[in-house]
Amino acid sequence: MVSREDVLNVLKNVVDPELKADIVSLGFVRDVSISEDGVVVVRLELTTPACPFRVVLEKNVREVVSKIPGVRDVVVKIGAQVPHLPSVSEKMLGVKNVIAVASGKGGVGKSTIAVNLALSLALKNASVGLLDADVYGPTIPKMLDVIRPPFPIGGDKIEPGLSYLKMKVMSMGMLIPEEAPVIWRGPLVAKAVQEMLERVEWGDLDYLVVDLPPGTGDAPLTLAQTIPLTGVVIVTTPQEAALRIALKSLRMFMKLNVEIIGIIENMSYFICPNCGTRTEIFGYGNTMKVCRELNIPLLGEVPLAPEVRESGDTGRPIVIRDPDSPVSKEFLAIAERVAGRVSVIVKKKLETESKKEA
Repeated sequence: MVSREDVLNVLKNVVDPELKADIVSLGFVRDVSISEDGVVVVRLELTTPACPFRVVLEKNVREVVSKIPGVRDVVVKIGAQVPHLPSVSEKMLGVKNVIAVASGKGGVGKSTIAVNLALSLALKNASVGLLDADVYGPTIPKMLDVIRPPFPIGGDKIEPGLSYLKMKVMSMGMLIPEEAPVIWRGPLVAKAVQEMLERVEWGDLDYLVVDLPPGTGDAPLTLAQTIPLTGVVIVTTPQEAALRIALKSLRMFMKLNVEIIGIIENMSYFICPNCGTRTEIFGYGNTMKVCRELNIPLLGEVPLAPEVRESGDTGRPIVIRDPDSPVSKEFLAIAERVAGRVSVIVKKKLETESKKEA
């Protein structure tokens, strides 16, 4: 009869492409059961429900286990437990990872990226929250059609807005009239964001996506030092001038020892709806070149598409309105890469902390 040890031994040959280790040593194999008639059930627990290698790992597990003499069939059950560092804050105990979305300048589609990234993670069955920390230009309530003000729920806690896929949302735009300007200096902005971070009842979240103010000024700098970040995603367009400014933002985070998850190139190209011709309106290759030079992942290239703007204006982001569109598929692929990078970053940090303690 097939033994549990037989199965575990062959599973050591299945390697996670992102974490560069076998699934047994990584602790992914949570259970192995074997029936008398040779049916092997392997239960895996991956590091994210948005794992980009889920299908590959399942295929490889089936392949190696099915080769064991006596195995008649292989069933693979996959779950996920998102890894995290020690709690980011005593007042945010359920939040496992905080992902910032930043840009060097305004107008590159940072908030559009943040919204669709957060929803794409939720579409992958992750528990997600979205904080609009762009206090000067809070557009996320409009993009998600979440406009009601939050309300107290006891103590000093407040209930966040609830959007598509049960995603929790908080924004200054839910607290002030839409037409009212916010005329605050950096410290006041940071204090407001800190209040939204810690007073909101976020509950248990795999990922809290934070849409930061653009630039490298006082407000984003203070926020980067205030918010306990797992890592940051930089948004740029292909235009050389925009990329130069984005690099300033990237280097600011590097100096603050914030991990760079990667770069997303927005408005990468335009596909003519009539003839299907692809045109790189803002140039081509600059972002990829920078990513190679700095050894930073290019997480994705989002096309310039009218439907992205239209869906945001109507409060139904593209990944919700048309999840099977090419743009939505790119966002979903980006979400998988972001989740994978977060797992790698957390694993390395935990290993470093473990070595220090030893």
